[in-house]
Amino acid sequence: MEEGIMQRWWDSSHLFGGRSAYLDEQYEAYLRDPSSVDERWRTYFDALPVVDGVSRQDIPHSEIREQFRALVKNKNFMPQDGATGSHGAQDLKQMYVSHLVAAYRRRGHQQANLDPLGLATKDEAIDLDLRHHHLTEADYDTEFASDAFFGQSTMSLREIHEALQQTYCSSIGSEFTHITNTEEQEWLARRLESARSHPTYDKETKLRLLKQLTAAEGIEKYIHTKFPGTKRFSLEGGESLIPILDELIYRSARHGVKEIVIGMAHRGRLNALVNILGKQPAELFDEFAGNFNFNGSGDVKYHQGFSSDLNIDGSLVHLALAFNPSHLEIVSPVVVGSVRARQERRHDHTHDDVLAINVHGDSAFAGQGVVMETFNMSQARGYTTGGTVHIVVNNQIGFTTSNPNDTRSSRYCTDIAKSIEAPIFHVNADDPEAVLFVTQIAADYRKQFKRDVVIDLICYRRHGHNEADEPRATQPLMYSIIRKHKTTRTQYADRLADEGTIDKAQAAEMVTAYRDALDHGECVIDNWVPMQPSDYPVNWSPYLNIDWDHKVDTKVDVSLLQSLGDKLCDYPDGFEVQKQVSKLVDDRRKMAAGALPLNWGMAESLAYATLLEEGYRVRISGQDSGRGTFSHRHSVLHNQKDGSEYVPLKNLSDDQATFMVIDSVLSEEAVLAFEYGYATAEPRALVIWEAQFGDFANGAQVVIDQFISSGEHKWGRLCGLVMFLPHGYEGQGPEHSSARLERYLQLCAEHNMQVCIPSTPAQTYHMIRRQMIRPMRRPLVVMTPKSLLRHRAAVSTLEELAEGEWQNAIGEVDSLDPKNVRRVVMCSGKVYYDLIEQRREKEVDDVAIIRIEQLYPFPADCVKKALEPFINAKDFVWCQEEPMNQGAWYSSQHHFWSVLPESGKLTYAGREASAAPAAGYMSLHVEQLQQFINDALLLDN
Repeated sequence: MEEGIMQRWWDSSHLFGGRSAYLDEQYEAYLRDPSSVDERWRTYFDALPVVDGVSRQDIPHSEIREQFRALVKNKNFMPQDGATGSHGAQDLKQMYVSHLVAAYRRRGHQQANLDPLGLATKDEAIDLDLRHHHLTEADYDTEFASDAFFGQSTMSLREIHEALQQTYCSSIGSEFTHITNTEEQEWLARRLESARSHPTYDKETKLRLLKQLTAAEGIEKYIHTKFPGTKRFSLEGGESLIPILDELIYRSARHGVKEIVIGMAHRGRLNALVNILGKQPAELFDEFAGNFNFNGSGDVKYHQGFSSDLNIDGSLVHLALAFNPSHLEIVSPVVVGSVRARQERRHDHTHDDVLAINVHGDSAFAGQGVVMETFNMSQARGYTTGGTVHIVVNNQIGFTTSNPNDTRSSRYCTDIAKSIEAPIFHVNADDPEAVLFVTQIAADYRKQFKRDVVIDLICYRRHGHNEADEPRATQPLMYSIIRKHKTTRTQYADRLADEGTIDKAQAAEMVTAYRDALDHGECVIDNWVPMQPSDYPVNWSPYLNIDWDHKVDTKVDVSLLQSLGDKLCDYPDGFEVQKQVSKLVDDRRKMAAGALPLNWGMAESLAYATLLEEGYRVRISGQDSGRGTFSHRHSVLHNQKDGSEYVPLKNLSDDQATFMVIDSVLSEEAVLAFEYGYATAEPRALVIWEAQFGDFANGAQVVIDQFISSGEHKWGRLCGLVMFLPHGYEGQGPEHSSARLERYLQLCAEHNMQVCIPSTPAQTYHMIRRQMIRPMRRPLVVMTPKSLLRHRAAVSTLEELAEGEWQNAIGEVDSLDPKNVRRVVMCSGKVYYDLIEQRREKEVDDVAIIRIEQLYPFPADCVKKALEPFINAKDFVWCQEEPMNQGAWYSSQHHFWSVLPESGKLTYAGREASAAPAAGYMSLHVEQLQQFINDALLLDN
């Protein structure tokens, strides 16, 4: 009843929504001519309240609607003052000016003068045209608000247009409007627009620029004259890289940076070694002449790393140029990992003390997937370093490929950086002052926002890919222009002479002085100083000349193990763990008390806990490493009430070392390279990379080949990185069974790394502790278990941890009579448990089984000792789960032969050779397993 009355009231009201058309008509008429409406309506409209203090009279809404209709229909529509009133037209034009400014910020780079050779075509950008925004030159003298970014609150359209052209369409093309953070966008716009991308530099700064360009050009010409035709991967055409690096170092030092790690490929590397890091030219020339000593294989000149100290305004800055293989871009995550280690050593939680600079090539930057992977890690909490400064030496050609349609699918080679909203500055390398300006902005941006930033140095390559290459065969037009093109230094010297900053004689004197310095062979940079003691030193000397068989004691008092075990099971009151995790923690309490044997997860955790108590940092990263792929670790507990986390290994004691476990981004190549870089910078940290499944390391093969297995031999770089690779045949198919053990064994030589397959929790415990306590820092590759993590027989006692040690080989464990043994089966890993289970079940007493826990370096003496009791055995078998062409058989067979008695015979038991690592069907897997177990134990006989 009441609802019906209310509805009748609404229906009878003159403000009822159904009468809105009539109301609009009356209000429109009132706005045009108040006297044209009834006095009652006029009185009503006169009494409408003022909104937000706006007292100006409203304008007819129909005209506004008409304007928007016209805008949709006709892009060239421009409202006339008389149509809307002077205020409305001015407001609209102000809006159009704002759109013009936004268009230049967004698209100005497309009209910038970026290519020194003038070959690049500029895309049409219609939204940079005044008419696109309903403005014409007739509006040039009209004043508009200008955001004050140009230094004035109001400017004429002429001034605004000229300022936009200067800022965004000269030698700098800026891309920053893809950034979603408003503060960052405004900061970048203000920096660019306040100077209109044309800052005024004093004479001292200009002369310094010329000096750097003289050095950059001078070293290339000197080497070309002294060693004609020798590969050096010249920087000629991209000499402005040297002023960029110099300014980054100087400006960052003034920001408080204490260490800078640089990664770069071969292009310009020798130039940077001499002109940035202070390597003595005489030393470089000796390398060209072949007059140098080296250990190991050594590497070519343009892969070598270097370290030096510079004194900048009284502050010491340490520089490190990372060693680099020919695999372009792979050094980038290595550098970032090294920086992260140095920051943590300095307790640099704000990322102010150590900086990463990565120098790229244009084709590789767009083409190599590791670039994207490294970008993706840039703000991830386990990997961030507070931003990397990226420099792309964009010589517009990759080897012999220069057509952008062949090198990428985007406009710029740097477009990948937009995925993390990094600002990008494209700059013409022939404008050194523009180069200096964007470098300063890049350094300041990184300092302010702790994010990555990209400088795209658009230049050219004066010679071929290397100095023995003839580029005109594939780029005739480009190189016809390059032959006539003046060098950057020549152009800048002429410019300074024209403006009266320097005369040509002074410029020539710079050339002569630099050449004389090269003749003397001494350091050519003024602020180089001999290496100084660091406040955060890293002493590698204890780890030199130590081999794998160095004696080490990994024992720990059982009472300490029990105490640490209890702490591993502690978590705060009110913290609710998940049901299965609660059971796991309860079991671990019993293990610590000795009431249960220790499983894999508990032994591993105790290894970390003891090392942390002894002052070794522990860092584990990989996909699902917090929990473990197979739920064995659970180093991070998750509160079921609020999602908070608790890490017992971080809460052992007040003076323990730091522990970090990271669920990594879904990447293998960049993450493994990052951890390698970290490990090479921090010998007192246990650094572990764990693959989700062992074969996932395939995606990081270049890191394994170029760094982990050969870094020490090529470059003398020690590294104690550990790789955990889940491995084992459980019938799960080809993709997740094998960690490709054979690939690591194939890479083994000269004791370059260790390959282990521990078969018990105690073995894992001692192996982990040995890796840190023994003063040897070489990579450790571990085939870690899957099903053994919960195997009822794969357990150990507290006493085995407390009183035991790592065993390279484990002899027969059952009470066989050695004299009756006619066959000895040697094996590694999970297959041991299959063998011993079958032998016990079948009551075989004439076949012994020994385990080789370390396959490389091969522990010949230990294996011989394990074989010693079986004096009557002539028949020896290597048994493995993997197919014959995989696993250890082919790579280690010569080691197996070496430990047999003279009359011994060696045969193989395992799966037949196969193109795939494992069977895809459980039934076939079981059939194959039973067959080779029967073969090994002579069960078919």
